[in-house]
Amino acid sequence: MTWEVLSMIGTIAFAISGAIIAMEEEYDILGVYILGIVTAFGGGAIRNLLIGVPVSALWEQGLFFQIALLSITIVFLFLNNLLKLWQRWGNFFDAIGLSAFAIQGGIYAVEMGLPISAVIVASVLTGSGGGIIRDLLAGRKPLVLSAEIYAVWAILAGIAIGLKLTVTSFELYALFVVITVLRVLSYTYNWKLPKRLDITNSVLKLAQSKNRNIHG
Repeated sequence: MTWEVLSMIGTIAFAISGAIIAMEEEYDILGVYILGIVTAFGGGAIRNLLIGVPVSALWEQGLFFQIALLSITIVFLFLNNLLKLWQRWGNFFDAIGLSAFAIQGGIYAVEMGLPISAVIVASVLTGSGGGIIRDLLAGRKPLVLSAEIYAVWAILAGIAIGLKLTVTSFELYALFVVITVLRVLSYTYNWKLPKRLDITNSVLKLAQSKNRNIHG
């Protein structure tokens, strides 16, 4: 298994997710292709801008663009047949893409000699930036910022790479497995980060419990 294979899987997963959401929003064929491509490559493009890698480097990934276009075309033509398959395995492939892209983003930043803060940002943007752009273009609240523990796993990948806790190929593959498993567990068991409303409700419940104990 190579990083190219992992990137290929992630590209397919993100391109398909963008295309499916575009069709759910009843976009035309051009909108479907644009959203699919942006989802697959948007995070990497923003990362390149922030860490100083020429954006033109994306255009050297001809094979990945062809794979993304083919994936979007298949979804557009056979959506009804693929929808059930995507609903079952989509999150898993997305987890693989998140993990592979987050690690690659961190490695890019480390190779450029950037500080750990930049490494973390590169990991987060590469792993989840495409999904954020996809949701914004579709007029949706970005899921990675509100509904699920998603970007946190990319942050952990960036920290591990930035602190040089994972240097060898074996360690990087182990990190890939860990991040993928954590992402799978988070959507399987519906893990969520606390919100202000949750904290407020907890405080109120604690206060009410104390009042009952005092007056009881």
